[in-house]
Amino acid sequence: MEIILSNSSNKAIYEQIVSQIKAMIMNGTLKPGDSLPSIRGLAKSLHISVITSQHAYEDLVRDGFIETVAGKGTFVSHQNKDFVREEQLRILEAKAEELVEDAKMNGIQLSQLIETITLLYKEDENGHNS
Repeated sequence: MEIILSNSSNKAIYEQIVSQIKAMIMNGTLKPGDSLPSIRGLAKSLHISVITSQHAYEDLVRDGFIETVAGKGTFVSHQNKDFVREEQLRILEAKAEELVEDAKMNGIQLSQLIETITLLYKEDENGHNS
């Protein structure tokens, strides 16, 4: 599991860890049941404080992405597909909000935006690159 931290990011270190582990779970790099490093192991490998890695793991547990089994370790949760889909939709909605804001700021009409998205979606369905 490779996590890359950036000092120049506007995200806190624990948030960078959380988003990268979530992405690895959602894209299948990390599979249900895969073990993760201990909180201390993660802290040592990333040269961060134990408190920072603990904060990241707490967020991931809260969101249902990982689970900790006492005496055994931390593992990727056996979550259902609906949960993963819900997370993917949440990410997509955030991107769509940004797109809509940009369109409004640049005077692009809703009909133009829908037409562009429809065109891009259909091109992708037909195996053409845009």
